[in-house]
Amino acid sequence: MRCFRNGPAALLCAILLFPIAQGAQAGDSPWPIFRGNQALTGIAKGKLTDKPQLLWSSKIGDSVKSSPVIGNGLVYIGSSDGKVCALKLADGTNVWEFSTGDSVEAPPLLVDNSIYVGAGSGKFYSLDAASGKSNWVYETKGKIAGSANWIKASDGKGKWILVGSYDNTMHCIDAANGKQIWTFKTKNFINGSPAVDGGNVAFGGCDARIHFVSAADGSEITNVNVGAYIAASPALADGFAFAGNYGSKLVCVNIASQSIAWEYPPQEDQPIQGKPPQRQQGAAFFSSPAVGKDRIVIGCRDNNLHCVGRKDGGKIWTFATHGAVDSCPVICGDKVVVGSGDGRIYMVNLSDGTEIWSYEIGAPLTSSPAVADGTIIIGCDDGKVYAFGKK
Repeated sequence: MRCFRNGPAALLCAILLFPIAQGAQAGDSPWPIFRGNQALTGIAKGKLTDKPQLLWSSKIGDSVKSSPVIGNGLVYIGSSDGKVCALKLADGTNVWEFSTGDSVEAPPLLVDNSIYVGAGSGKFYSLDAASGKSNWVYETKGKIAGSANWIKASDGKGKWILVGSYDNTMHCIDAANGKQIWTFKTKNFINGSPAVDGGNVAFGGCDARIHFVSAADGSEITNVNVGAYIAASPALADGFAFAGNYGSKLVCVNIASQSIAWEYPPQEDQPIQGKPPQRQQGAAFFSSPAVGKDRIVIGCRDNNLHCVGRKDGGKIWTFATHGAVDSCPVICGDKVVVGSGDGRIYMVNLSDGTEIWSYEIGAPLTSSPAVADGTIIIGCDDGKVYAFGKK
């Protein structure tokens, strides 16, 4: 393990000195990346109507487990039959599609004028955002299930792309030409997306650890054992990392002290003297958290959406659906939007978890919503992409 020269306190200071980047190019892409920003906090700007209407739906192929990104007036998303598609945000018309030859579960990434996306084959593509033509292909040795992220090149002139793979490796690639910059090897699959906060990269994996590495050269800063596989993606905010794990825990990691600050549910909620806990046993967190100012919202395979205090992890509310909530929630103002395995998309009140609106699509929703300019976009296992908003 390599730490900064002046220890954990210097690490925390270094993290807080860097502002969280909010998009591929400020002002021109309302949702260019999975979870909305490079820190993966799942926060959307603007307001949502209390009664969204179906604006359009567009069939793009087999099931859509990928999550959309939005920019240039287009929606970019992958499908399980190997396609990456660009649809018009206004009406869902198909503008272009690119065939990868294998399932695309990973959400795309929009940076400048290019789309970056991985496939089940382990191939990672750079596509022209306007036409869908291939710029370059980079090959990993395992499935790519998570979205990519980006950082500035060490010389400050270009951009580097970060993507994890089932080859147990985090790859850093030159955005311009697809050449490898650095790699970081772990001991198991990397299923989710890396989060970026300034010069630091954080990601979880099936080795049950959140890794923190230097964006400049991929050297390890530290890692923290969270006790179980991490299937989803962490979020970063103010020197803390938040992630759900396969062991039914949402954990908050204090990066400076390299320790778990709190976990939800707390230890006392686990089985005691043979008595069952209130939460369903083995209900893993496959959802990534949305991190608000004072609370965190995350979906769970116990069929609930959970809201906890950001400071201490105390339960604020839960919202019950009729299916597993693998979809990652988005906070927009005083509302939370999320999909469920019960075939519905829900909007609930952030303050108390009461339902505001729902829409029954009828097929499981494992895709996560993108929210931009009052419009909600989400993929569905029925092979369609749906848009909701105010007509």
